[in-house]
Amino acid sequence: TNVYTNMNIKEALRQFNPWWDKPYKVEGIQREVYFKKLLKEAQEKHVTILTGLRRVGKTTLLKQIIVELLKTIDPKYIFFMSSEHLTLSKVLLHDIVEVYRELHGIKFEEKIYLFFDEIQNSKHFAQQLKVMHDHQNVKIFASGSNALVLRDEGAFLTGRNRVITIFPLTFEEYLLFRKIAILSVDEQIKRKYFEEYLGDGGMPAYILTKDPEEITTLVNNIIYKDIIGKHQIRNTKKIKELFLLLCERVGKKFTYNKLANILNIDVETVMAYISHFEETFLISSINRSTKSLHEKIRSPKKIYLADNGIRTVFVGFKDKGALMENLVFQNIKDKDVSYYYEDGKEI
Repeated sequence: TNVYTNMNIKEALRQFNPWWDKPYKVEGIQREVYFKKLLKEAQEKHVTILTGLRRVGKTTLLKQIIVELLKTIDPKYIFFMSSEHLTLSKVLLHDIVEVYRELHGIKFEEKIYLFFDEIQNSKHFAQQLKVMHDHQNVKIFASGSNALVLRDEGAFLTGRNRVITIFPLTFEEYLLFRKIAILSVDEQIKRKYFEEYLGDGGMPAYILTKDPEEITTLVNNIIYKDIIGKHQIRNTKKIKELFLLLCERVGKKFTYNKLANILNIDVETVMAYISHFEETFLISSINRSTKSLHEKIRSPKKIYLADNGIRTVFVGFKDKGALMENLVFQNIKDKDVSYYYEDGKEI
């Protein structure tokens, strides 16, 4: 069995690492801000972890860094794999790296660059990354799209890792992806495109293709693969209904009780589903800023979506105020955001 597994691993690795055999280039527009940051990270010893929503461009960024490294580094020292691969997800990362070393006859002291995509699918990944980081001559990049798994596992990597969150496209990147150059004198044209951006959002593949299927497939993958499959949820109809309800209510206040009443399910189920949506970066919720914890827990929360394009595809382009608030939230969400009232106005 071991020989068979090794053969399977070698076959999978050859598919994931075409640069071992031939020249390699990657399609995709460069997102300068992240690209420069990751290029710097390539010189650092710590484990660099990219997080964010599925399909937000993490894999493309990793491959663009690989292309850049290939300019100065022998291809055999650069390794990439996706933990979503059925064979590889069942094998420990450490063992896969051993097969890779053996495949190329790489000595232990030679520096290698390891890229692990969708790492949350590999068992005990953080412990293994820690051991590799501490005892081997490696630079490790990893990506993941489950905040909870990364946080829980990440405890093993404390002090050894840097987490970089990849967000949907900014307005400037959106114009770049659509090949639109606006002169500073044409400010009114900018307003027109900004309104389009408000509805389109910033998921790269959707902006390039304008195919709504990109968004529906993304959401279905998250709901079915990352949530229903992972948590063995039986009531698939209700979780989809809840998602659509939350899309409608972007920027609005909600209570778990009210959502439970609308959907005719219990409050604990609503809380669990919303927590799963947050784990996968699909939605975010914020609390009211209050003096007491008791009041904070009892007060309604506010809901936001990872990207405006998701809302537009599922419920249509409407309520520009909600879309604008959602966009502002996405730009400040890494701060500690909450809402409160001043002179009867919500801030």
